Amino acid sequence: MKWKRSERLVDMTQYLMEHPHKLIPLTYFAALYQSAKSSISEDLTIVKETFEERGKGILVTVPGATGGVKFIPTMTDQDVKKIAQELMDQLSKAERLLPGGYLYMTDLLGEPMLMNKIGKVFASAFVDTKIDAIMTVATKGIPIAHAIARHLNVPVVVVRRDSKVTEGPTVSINYVSGSARRIQTMVLSKRSMEKGQRVLITDDFMKVGGTINGMKSLLEEFNCELAGIAVLVEAEHTGEQLVENYLSLLKLHEVNEKDGTIALTEGNYFTRGGKTNENSINE
Repeated sequence: MKWKRSERLVDMTQYLMEHPHKLIPLTYFAALYQSAKSSISEDLTIVKETFEERGKGILVTVPGATGGVKFIPTMTDQDVKKIAQELMDQLSKAERLLPGGYLYMTDLLGEPMLMNKIGKVFASAFVDTKIDAIMTVATKGIPIAHAIARHLNVPVVVVRRDSKVTEGPTVSINYVSGSARRIQTMVLSKRSMEKGQRVLITDDFMKVGGTINGMKSLLEEFNCELAGIAVLVEAEHTGEQLVENYLSLLKLHEVNEKDGTIALTEGNYFTRGGKTNENSINE
């Protein structure tokens, strides 16, 4: 079957977006569409220009016999600000107030479209950082972790509070929880990670950073390296902060349970420069 250029462009675009950060040889597309590599190269140029003009991502070309193309999802700062505002509008409603200065976010974490956007927001922020896995703690961080992992095309590692027989042999640590300063336990299967992996830690809410600090300690037990920290909402805290060098989309400044008011602003996503720049994606 001979593909028309319009058909190739649609199918090629869909394939690239469904396989982010995967190096795809030009020979794959040439064989699939029964077209010359020169025609495929012209098609990819059109796709590349469209991605970049629309702010959807970057199409990286890797030269050489083992080269090909790789789609890197990105978002413009303007689009990120829209998502942050959308989330602030949702979270500023008085009915979301919970005792202790927390916010009810479970319903939002269950919205696939919103999570997909948030995943792309953080994936864009770490676009230039080598990441081998996303780590989070059960349960509310899981939707965010999977959303980020989808756009980075890496696996998710879920830390649990107690051991499950289905996890096999595990590693457990004790850590000090945030503001409550209680000793708690984290458990992770020994098969979850390989030595030397670079891991992005994520969570839905961070008050002092005790949970994230515990996950950092787990990375050390596995001889893995921290690649970054991404939190959806951080709470303003006047005491000691246990975690530094993190990225947050929103910041919770004040909760007044009596008046039913919630003060939220953008997090440090933009003030820290948004994207990190440890390793260039240009290969």
